[in-house]
Amino acid sequence: MKRNPQDVTLSSRRITRRALVLGGAQLGFGALLLGRMRHLQVDQADEFLLLAEENRIKVRLLAPARGLIHDRNGTLLAGNEQIYRVSMIREDADDVDRVITALRGLVRLDEEKLQRALREMDRRPHQSVTLADRLTWEELSTIAVNVPTLPGITPEVGLSRVYPLGADYAHVVGYVGRVSERDIAEAETPDPLLQTPQFQIGKIGAEKRLEGVLRGRAGSRRVEQNAAGRIMRELGRTEGQSGADVQLTIDAGLQNFTQARLGTESASAVVMDVRNGDVLAAVSSPSYDPNLFVSGISVPDYASLRDNDHRPLHNKIVQGLYPPGSTFKMVTLLAAVEAGEISPGETVYCPGHTTVSNRRFHCWKRAGHGAVDLAKSLRESCDVYYYDLAQRAGIDRISAMARKLGLGKAFDLEMTSVSEGLVPDRDWKAERRGEAWVVGDSLNASIGQGFVLASPMQLAVMTARLASGLEVEPRLVRSVDGIARPSGVKGPLDIPRSQLELVRAAMYEVVNARGGTAGRSKFDLAGIKWSGKTGTSQVRNITAAERARGVFRNEDLPWNRRDHALFVGYAPHDDPKYAVSVVVEHGGGGSAAAAPVARDIMLYALHGGMPPLEAYPSGQRGQMEELLSSLPVNPGLNRGAGISEA
Repeated sequence: MKRNPQDVTLSSRRITRRALVLGGAQLGFGALLLGRMRHLQVDQADEFLLLAEENRIKVRLLAPARGLIHDRNGTLLAGNEQIYRVSMIREDADDVDRVITALRGLVRLDEEKLQRALREMDRRPHQSVTLADRLTWEELSTIAVNVPTLPGITPEVGLSRVYPLGADYAHVVGYVGRVSERDIAEAETPDPLLQTPQFQIGKIGAEKRLEGVLRGRAGSRRVEQNAAGRIMRELGRTEGQSGADVQLTIDAGLQNFTQARLGTESASAVVMDVRNGDVLAAVSSPSYDPNLFVSGISVPDYASLRDNDHRPLHNKIVQGLYPPGSTFKMVTLLAAVEAGEISPGETVYCPGHTTVSNRRFHCWKRAGHGAVDLAKSLRESCDVYYYDLAQRAGIDRISAMARKLGLGKAFDLEMTSVSEGLVPDRDWKAERRGEAWVVGDSLNASIGQGFVLASPMQLAVMTARLASGLEVEPRLVRSVDGIARPSGVKGPLDIPRSQLELVRAAMYEVVNARGGTAGRSKFDLAGIKWSGKTGTSQVRNITAAERARGVFRNEDLPWNRRDHALFVGYAPHDDPKYAVSVVVEHGGGGSAAAAPVARDIMLYALHGGMPPLEAYPSGQRGQMEELLSSLPVNPGLNRGAGISEA
């Protein structure tokens, strides 16, 4: 059938319009696609390139070298050593059990550390966790060769902390350990370094207190990884900034000798330079090897330290608080002299006890000391004399003098858990005990018993202030990166020199005069003499029945119920340089257990090495030669050249 030409024309027009519309739509869609492709390939090219690079290139932090710690003469106390280790990222391992089994076939794995690492990987599957450290080069090489068959495993070379002098500095320098969740939570400012696998931070001691200067700043490296996550090559590296080096005021030789001299006793000793506050030795005994804690101490090793009744983990230097006993009598004496309540020639009669409010307070000497003046009161340590002074001066004056001499204060030392001790007064008892202060409290406090508590560090500060007449505070850090820290001298002590001279003269008689409680601990090193004060503090109450029977000798009691033995002293007497404090827990009498130790330590400090036998009384030289030769001292630290004064 022949179509009408008009219809054909109309149909053709319709088709043309439709074709144009369809073509336009196609062109528009094509243009839209081209525009989108241009936007993706040109405008967003950098962004997609970055995303692709992030899948291929990883940036990893580089832990900086930790700053070194030296003694005052440059002896290394805390350093870094290169170690080889193997780590694993759980997420990158196809089959953890299979990989661990294969790794066991290559190197020996410590089961306890491995189980700890597996638990850590469960908590942090995306982070690297060390399976074994301190590998030999051969072991590391064996693992490196087999890495293609060990997904998730990475052999590494790193640095780890090491303490060359071991136990000598455990309580001063402290130790580092791996970062814990608690460390991260306690950090004031988040540091990406804390997330670095096996990064070590200070846990106690100077390592912890000086963390900010010892840590340094992180570096970084860019590495290329394949699809399996294995590192193919290193693309770039930016080294970090090492931590600052620290020099302590401690003298390594004196520290080592003091540690050896205290032996296995539960004891502590502090030596200070009275002229500037430098802490020359600070020892808590028994000690422990801090290297055990660096990579994680074993359960048996920690249990042996924790369960030791001599408490090796406890820093007795600043944490240990003890009734100072008769070493506190200088405080009471100065308080009474300052108040004008006693004069040097005035005497107090001691019949062996005094009675206050129907309660009898005993002197350590049951028969009494008879007439006692100021010098004799310290020389023979008469308690009744100080009971009398306590009633005259009062607790407020005694407490004020104690604080003036450095007791009752937590000094700002680069050590952890520094205690402030306790200097009690009326307000303290009312606030803490809810009770009124009574005269008996003052009598007990006057002889360093009752509520009074002090640390060996505080007793050393007290002695240094008495000896120098300066308000010295202990200084443990000498310099940081070569920049010297300020001296510990705050200025003159607010006590008249004439009053200090009275106390010093009496302390001289304690050691050098006939009848002095420390007479057996005198010395004469090239004409140099010293002064001091013994102390014995009770750790239990003696009942009336025991006193009547006379059965309360220390040797008759279990070790942990015996009295503490204390001694404080300074030398030379006429030109003081060093002060020392020694506390022997449950050692019995200060004259027998603490004074001889303090004497030997002081002789080492003055002589700059092992005490010479000629410094001892002739009748003691044979015994001292045997004792000194048996001490486990480090001969490399015994310079014999004295303590550096610079």
